[in-house]
Amino acid sequence: MQDHLYADDTQTYGPCRPDDVQDFELRISACVDDVALWMKSNRLQLNTDKTEVLWCATSRRQSQLPKLSLRICSDFVAPLLNVRDLGIYLDADLSMKSHVRRTTSSCFAILRQLRSLRRSIPSSVYQTLIVSLILTRLDYGNATLAGLPVYLVSRLQSVMNAAARSIIGIRRSEHITSTLANLHWLKVSERIKFKLAVLTYRCLHGAAPWYLTDDIRLLFDIPSRHVLKSSSRNELVIKPTRLSTVGDRAFSYAAPRVWNSLPIDITSVPSLPSFRRRLKTHLFQFSFPMN
Repeated sequence: MQDHLYADDTQTYGPCRPDDVQDFELRISACVDDVALWMKSNRLQLNTDKTEVLWCATSRRQSQLPKLSLRICSDFVAPLLNVRDLGIYLDADLSMKSHVRRTTSSCFAILRQLRSLRRSIPSSVYQTLIVSLILTRLDYGNATLAGLPVYLVSRLQSVMNAAARSIIGIRRSEHITSTLANLHWLKVSERIKFKLAVLTYRCLHGAAPWYLTDDIRLLFDIPSRHVLKSSSRNELVIKPTRLSTVGDRAFSYAAPRVWNSLPIDITSVPSLPSFRRRLKTHLFQFSFPMN
């Protein structure tokens, strides 16, 4: 059982096998009781009305998930199919469909509102609004989108394309690639890689949370790998996974894959600002090979 504490939120989670669900439910309830008791002793109160329960499993095992409510203090909370966690929507099957759907919906709603201002403000101000209100939403928590199916990434890319067309003032039928290149915007897939690489850099330099840092390990740290050429290139250990649909999207797998694909002149940069600049230049070539 593990906990994460935030300003006014507490998360408790852990893994279990399908045949150990009942025992896990008891442990979760007991853990919440301890949290509630500690809060009461510190003049705080656990709000059961805002408590949410989410059971996660692959789409094939969704039928094995518990349907009964979980005891939270003196109340019972029914499990949900998706929850909002720090602004990111998580589905029970970890597909991130809800997050993509809500992100695209909110971005298009903002675009419709901004278009009414298009002729009333300078182009530079309009572009700043697009970047602040649209691109920041696409980038927020996008490391959790690693390994998503192409059709979900395409939905997010359609938001960026619409934002770029709104800035330049071109029709939907016109090609957008050159416009994105002129704006110096990385495509959505490269923006996800950018975030993963930056998080990995922070992990390697002790500037990331422990639950991320513990999943990152250099090949050089393994004695049997000292003689390998890859150990001298700052490459990371890629942990094997059982499920490509879920395991390959985990940070411990996706981040090392992105990191190992980068040239050594980028991964060996001593400062984060320089790393970000070189990384964007490198990924920009993948987004727009002809530029």
